[in-house]
Amino acid sequence: MVDSASLYLALMIFLARVVDVSLGTLRHALVVRGKRALTFAIAFVESIIWVFAVSRVINDLSDPLMAIAFAFGFAAGTFVGITLESILKIGDQVVKVFTQKGSAVAQLLREQGFRVTEFQGNGRDGTIYLLFVQVPRKSVKQVMKLTRSIDPTCYLVVEDIKMRAYA
Repeated sequence: MVDSASLYLALMIFLARVVDVSLGTLRHALVVRGKRALTFAIAFVESIIWVFAVSRVINDLSDPLMAIAFAFGFAAGTFVGITLESILKIGDQVVKVFTQKGSAVAQLLREQGFRVTEFQGNGRDGTIYLLFVQVPRKSVKQVMKLTRSIDPTCYLVVEDIKMRAYA
């Protein structure tokens, strides 16, 4: 039977790993988007928590419960981090709209407050318009819905963008 002190320690290790791995996932999302200062702070906290968790496991190597708590915390932290990042929707994206109804779609999006850059080209079936719409990630579905309300057959591409370049 496992004593309550071991269970408490295993729970602490598990929770520490959930927090540090979740922070690591968010940190990675912020690195990709060029958020240096916030990434620095998260990395510091993440490292402190990791050192605590690893030191506890190493101190109790003879107890497999600690290793299991450490591994399970890592797995759960990965899940929590991905879930948080999808809820927070950090950063901006560009929605590229390929449509034959370019001016109408662009006008509707501009009326809704979106910035739209419009290009005209030639496609297999005639004139095609390519619209670039820079939006916060949380607004992508709205842009897609508005666009499809005018042109249900349009082709959409969504990509992450980085706001600042590194020198």
